[in-house]
Amino acid sequence: MSETSQQTPSATTTAPAPPADLLSMTIEELKAWVAEQLGERPFRGAQLYTWLHQRGAESFDEMTDLSKAMRQKLSEQARIAPLSKDLEQRSVDGTIKYRWRTHDGRLIESVYMPAEDRKTLCVSTQVGCAMACAFCMTGTLGLKRNLTPGEIVAQVHAVNREVRRNEGHETFRPLTNLVFMGMGEPLHNFENLKKSLAILQSEEGPNFSHRHITVSTVGLVPMIERLGRETDVKLAISLNASTDEQRSRMMPVNRKWNIAALLDACRTFPMRQGRRITFEYVLLQGVNDADEDAHRLVELLKDIPAKVNLIPYNENPGLGFRSVGEERAEAFRDILAEGHVAAFVRRNRGRDIAAACGQLANREGPDAQQAAPGT
Repeated sequence: MSETSQQTPSATTTAPAPPADLLSMTIEELKAWVAEQLGERPFRGAQLYTWLHQRGAESFDEMTDLSKAMRQKLSEQARIAPLSKDLEQRSVDGTIKYRWRTHDGRLIESVYMPAEDRKTLCVSTQVGCAMACAFCMTGTLGLKRNLTPGEIVAQVHAVNREVRRNEGHETFRPLTNLVFMGMGEPLHNFENLKKSLAILQSEEGPNFSHRHITVSTVGLVPMIERLGRETDVKLAISLNASTDEQRSRMMPVNRKWNIAALLDACRTFPMRQGRRITFEYVLLQGVNDADEDAHRLVELLKDIPAKVNLIPYNENPGLGFRSVGEERAEAFRDILAEGHVAAFVRRNRGRDIAAACGQLANREGPDAQQAAPGT
């Protein structure tokens, strides 16, 4: 028998552990990880958290109050850059759309909307979306996967860095407002959303106020109750119809939780400091823009502290819907105002770069040189 044939099979080698996702950890989790994995005192975890979430560090080398030995261990066991910038597009109105590539090659988008009194970022929570709303390009993608808390938070940190560099800000956090209205249904990724909110609102981190964060949903009724109970952020509802027949045709979620169930959840949603729920209503020509729709909407919302954002549809090739004109949008708003419903016609930002509401949708693959028109 040959020497080779007498050898016993070697033990199966275990794959190295993936690098720790530090951006997904709360401060308490990070302190525990630093103690258990690096053998450092927990306060070093708090220092690390500050570097990550308050100062927006891009590398461990920047963290000069940590020892070189600790920084070396961090570089071997962890990562802090789950996203890389794949594309940047600038609109004539000042809006900037960023396309990010994840560690596994997926593409997501976030949209920066500067204004005189605020700097708002529209944040994505999923790669694609499972809700399949008929008028929305993101819905044509289907759901690829949920974003981690770190990938959600990383969008905010990355755009803060971009704004600092582009606009010459000294503050580490020039962004003032966050709206979770990008790709995906936030409440379909609730646990990761909730954790990202805890990080973004933490005093040791970015310290965003709950008054400046809005989470939008198509109407996952049980999760609306959890959002109100387990967070303190503002709620926006993507309503878009005045009857169940209309809404079920456009939004499959309505077949499970109809308008009555959705509005019941809104009535019990905690309203802190006199705030109102925002109802988003995309105006589709010949579908939901009639005077009768406006009158029905007044009746639906009459006992809910609400404001309505009327959104003239951003047309997407192949979906078969048309936008309304300015006069029709204003006439619809006037009917709501006469019914004592606060309503505003929202100026769409970034239409020319497919960054407006309902237009976020990436082509994935090596031939994706430009973001497709596509939430």
